[in-house]
Amino acid sequence: MLDGKILIVDDNKSVLSALELLLQKSYKTIVTISNPNQITSFTDLKDYDVVLLDMNFSSGVNNGNEGFYWLRCIKEIAPDISVIMITAYGDVELAVRALKEGATDFVLKPWDNKKLIGTLQAAYQLSKSRREVSGLKQKEKHLTKIINKDNKYIIGNSKVLRDVLAVTRKVAKTDATVLITGENGTGKELIAREIHKCSKRNDEVLVSIDMGSISESLFESELFGHTKGAFTDAHEERMGKFEAAHKGTLFLDEIGNLPLSLQAKLLAVIQNKEIVKIGSNKAIPVDIRLICATNCNIDLMVEEGLFREDLLYRINTINIEVPPLREREDDIISLLDYFLNLYGNKYGKKGLKIHKSAQKKLLNYNWPGNIRELQHTVERSVILSEGSILTADDFLFKQRSQTSQKELDTTLDDMEKNMIENAVSKHNGNFSAAANQLGVTRQTLYNKMKRYGL
Repeated sequence: MLDGKILIVDDNKSVLSALELLLQKSYKTIVTISNPNQITSFTDLKDYDVVLLDMNFSSGVNNGNEGFYWLRCIKEIAPDISVIMITAYGDVELAVRALKEGATDFVLKPWDNKKLIGTLQAAYQLSKSRREVSGLKQKEKHLTKIINKDNKYIIGNSKVLRDVLAVTRKVAKTDATVLITGENGTGKELIAREIHKCSKRNDEVLVSIDMGSISESLFESELFGHTKGAFTDAHEERMGKFEAAHKGTLFLDEIGNLPLSLQAKLLAVIQNKEIVKIGSNKAIPVDIRLICATNCNIDLMVEEGLFREDLLYRINTINIEVPPLREREDDIISLLDYFLNLYGNKYGKKGLKIHKSAQKKLLNYNWPGNIRELQHTVERSVILSEGSILTADDFLFKQRSQTSQKELDTTLDDMEKNMIENAVSKHNGNFSAAANQLGVTRQTLYNKMKRYGL
């Protein structure tokens, strides 16, 4: 006997008795009603697996409209339930209409017992499958919310931050690709998460991956996935990050660290909107919202041949520049209070306060490491603190080499030019040795020297 619940609705009590007698040996619960108006009073209708529904209830009426009305009512209350329409006045046209309107099957009176039992069993299995799928979807939705839950907040109310957030939330409503740029530690990932949170894809997952941490040998496997046996260590099939982010958002952090040899592969996937797993020839379509981030000067990298211009166009429909902390002076105290409360609670030192002298010291500091440096500075100070008030002496900054004001005021281009001049001079014009010292190729060194007129 199957652990199923069957509801039979027919105005002919003889039909109800015959069906109940036929099915009671196969199903645990059989409920019969002769008045269809009772259907809406079933508070547990969603718990039923199958409804056998007559199509005509009024005397002299045989067009089936009453049955279609109650079919719609049932499906509205319990979408996963299987409904089998049953009537003595049926034709092909009526059966087709019933299926189009959501019925699982169509049975004519008088019925064949064996065929009816088979039809009912198939409808019962379909109803179970629908419930399982619905349950999995609910579970997936719940897990997605957990994955997307982010306890990090964008702190601050400075004008530069408000301007960035205004653009962020405007862009979020579209599916445009976004390139987030800015120095290390400025909060580029938080901006990416804000875009996802404010987008129409916020019910789906945001998948984040650090492009700088992926080796060339694992690039395709990580991003596109692989089949079982595709290579020596491929003991099972693996889903890549693109496929995992389907219908959601894919965040590629540190995109500027991606080697040229891999940029073409990434470009092809973005253009074609499909991936092919390693070991397979089957193309899998992917629907993602792409967000990238970097602290590199991508335009300069394009000039130097280190980044593909066509890939830049693909990832840079909108560029959001995240300001460094030194340009957000109004936000420093807010961030300070947030991290002080966070680490005070974490390390059992609630109620810590900051002396004005400490505030002044923190406001006067340049914060080259941005918010990340502020966060680590506060955490270290909380751990080492002995009193309830943190003074200026409790905040220690990483010792940096003494730099003159003239050097501080110089541009990055001036610094790079000086480095190149010093390296070439040190190696007596040996470009290979100079390039090796600078960590660039000979061609890049030539390009830079030409640019600076050296």
